[in-house]
Amino acid sequence: MNNLFKKHWITLLGAVFMFLTFSYLFRFAVDNGWISNQLKIMMGIVAGTGFAVGGAAAGQKGKTILNEILSGLGTSLIYTTFAFAGIYYSMWSPMTVFLLMVAVTLVISIYSFKFDLRILMNVGLLGGLIAPLVMKSESAIFTLFLYLLVINSAAFYVSVNKKWSELRLIPFLTTWMLFSTYYLYYQPDTWQFPFKYAAAAFIFYVIGFVVSSWKDGKNFNGLNLYLGISNGIIFGIWSLIIMNDITPFSTILGAIGLVYVGAALVVYGMLRKFTAAVISKFFGGLLLILIAVNDIGTGLDIKPMISVYIWASMAVLVLIVGQIKRLDYLKLAAITIWVITAVYWYYTTWATPIGNWFGTFIPILNFSGMAWVLLAAFGFYVSVKLKLNVFNKQEDNDLFNYYINNTFSLISHVIVGGLLTFQIDNLWENYKITFIDLNLTYSITWGIYALFLFIWGAYSKQAVFRWFGSGVLILVAAKTIFIDLSSADTIAKILVLFILSVITFAISYINNIWKDEKEELPKKEYILPLDNNSR
Repeated sequence: MNNLFKKHWITLLGAVFMFLTFSYLFRFAVDNGWISNQLKIMMGIVAGTGFAVGGAAAGQKGKTILNEILSGLGTSLIYTTFAFAGIYYSMWSPMTVFLLMVAVTLVISIYSFKFDLRILMNVGLLGGLIAPLVMKSESAIFTLFLYLLVINSAAFYVSVNKKWSELRLIPFLTTWMLFSTYYLYYQPDTWQFPFKYAAAAFIFYVIGFVVSSWKDGKNFNGLNLYLGISNGIIFGIWSLIIMNDITPFSTILGAIGLVYVGAALVVYGMLRKFTAAVISKFFGGLLLILIAVNDIGTGLDIKPMISVYIWASMAVLVLIVGQIKRLDYLKLAAITIWVITAVYWYYTTWATPIGNWFGTFIPILNFSGMAWVLLAAFGFYVSVKLKLNVFNKQEDNDLFNYYINNTFSLISHVIVGGLLTFQIDNLWENYKITFIDLNLTYSITWGIYALFLFIWGAYSKQAVFRWFGSGVLILVAAKTIFIDLSSADTIAKILVLFILSVITFAISYINNIWKDEKEELPKKEYILPLDNNSR
């Protein structure tokens, strides 16, 4: 599919633009009352059928990409027409739209399946998924749900049997984007029913990715694993936004956790061994359940800080046991707990009391600051000392550990950046510092932070920190030049510019003496057997 896309992506993009042109022209005519509703529907069906049949007829003489695109464009127009009639104006009953959607989807799926028309299937279903975005109707939500259910079911079926992986990715992304668009566009007073639809979509994708993995030679890794994780994250975020004032979020987290633990047990029952998919689902779900239980006692202002200390300490203890006993599943559990705790702390720290010692603020040496330090220390330890053996081949383990170590090192540096930012903000607030602007101080601090990133990268010979440090430095430069200096005093401008120039020269010096040694990935060593003549 990659080669096919690279070769024809411009043509496909043109088809998308053409479809959007027809769709918005159609809506423009609707909004201006140029044609009657019945005539609009007739025109859409005739035009869509003409493109679809014309492309299919031309394809009988010789299969080409253009023919598939024309047929797909026609199918997209038919989907748009049905969306207009059933969703935009509710001219047809939900059942009528549902039956028509089933009929069109079955036709395009069977036709594409039988003749291996991959482009037709993608263009047609993509157009069908984009159609509700163009119409943007706040009515007939149930019709929209049935609409998405039909398209997703067909896409997953063809994807599983034809091994066309993009037919899992595109509907997944577009469905959640459609849900997000409707929520942000209309902001309804109550979203209990749409939340149920989102929950149904979440369950559908959990089951869909498990089934597709099973049909794909019991391969539960790769795209299915990543989309399965993304599915839980997206649904969790929307649950937090939508149901925050209706249902305790811990209840929703616990429910998600139960679903993933159940999925892990199903996958383990199929494979009879621990894999990345089993471990991630089981421990991820278990952690969500534990987080839900941890919600007991909510109400204290420092509750987030208490939770961070509890979970960070638990991660440390689990990692210690895992390191001593050399139990990889405990190590994975520990780092999973740490990631969730770090994300949670980043989300809650800004509104949590800082926890001063005896009512006096001491930078870093306060309960909030030490929580950052605890998380960063754990991450740096993992980046240096953690070794996992979760695969049968050693070269696979080496590559996996390479990425794990680098990822945790990078995340730990981000935590250090958050620590510095938050502590400086509280330092200025508690001691009423006025001789230099806070925003300028941020720029100096982040500049020094970029310098340390380059130093760390030079020391560890990891080029990723050169890029990370370069990104931070560019952001600091842009922030200082275009934002900070417009309101700062003259002396402050001179001081900050001088300090940043020194930092930049130091970074330049480190970058120049940094040996241009490319960091090599763990490689597999091959030992060639000796033949009898060479002995």
